[in-house]
Amino acid sequence: MVRSRLSKRTEQKTKKNLLLSILGIVLVTLLIFKFGIPLLINISLFLSGSKGNQKQSQNHNPSFIAPPILDPLPQATRSANIIISGVASKDQIISLYINDSLVDSMKAKEDGTFSFKETISTGENTIKTKAILGNKESDFSNILTTSFKSAPPSLNISSPSDGQSFSKDQNTIDVKGTTDADVKVTVNGFWAITDDEGYFSYRLALASGENRISIVAVDTAGNKKELEIKVTYSP
Repeated sequence: MVRSRLSKRTEQKTKKNLLLSILGIVLVTLLIFKFGIPLLINISLFLSGSKGNQKQSQNHNPSFIAPPILDPLPQATRSANIIISGVASKDQIISLYINDSLVDSMKAKEDGTFSFKETISTGENTIKTKAILGNKESDFSNILTTSFKSAPPSLNISSPSDGQSFSKDQNTIDVKGTTDADVKVTVNGFWAITDDEGYFSYRLALASGENRISIVAVDTAGNKKELEIKVTYSP
């Protein structure tokens, strides 16, 4: 009797679990049909649309080639004739621009190097290049700036005067004057203090008797101007 009741309870419990499982499966199936399939369709459309946009973007974007790289140039030069060199990819046509004007073109060598011999104008010059391969053109390369200076810098001495005499406690004097901006000045081989406007000064100790004072101005291109004055010191 006990076994019969236990058997019935077990059977009822099994039927109940089976019914719940069937209901769960039906519910999950309904949810999949309602939300899952549209979601899968949307994901599929999104991925196919992204691929299409990517292909379309690739078709509209021009092919890129790297610009050449120019070798450094001096800040300034005393010669109008300079060599402009650099490196690119082999077989590329290198176009050279000076002061925004196309002045020359050449094919890069097998190792990618190139070299132009050009004449620049007085003053500041900007230099840049482009690379061309077939119907592809690069952006401009790094831009270089160099100045052609053929004239020596200006140099004027405001004090002391040539031939001036000093005595007693005047055993040191201030050598002063003016030159151009970005010019270095030496007084008897020692650097003078210069400012952005070209004013310079140097305190010089005098020896007894005649003193020769050599003032030399040198610009960034190496152009030089030298003046010499004499002063006398009598203790």
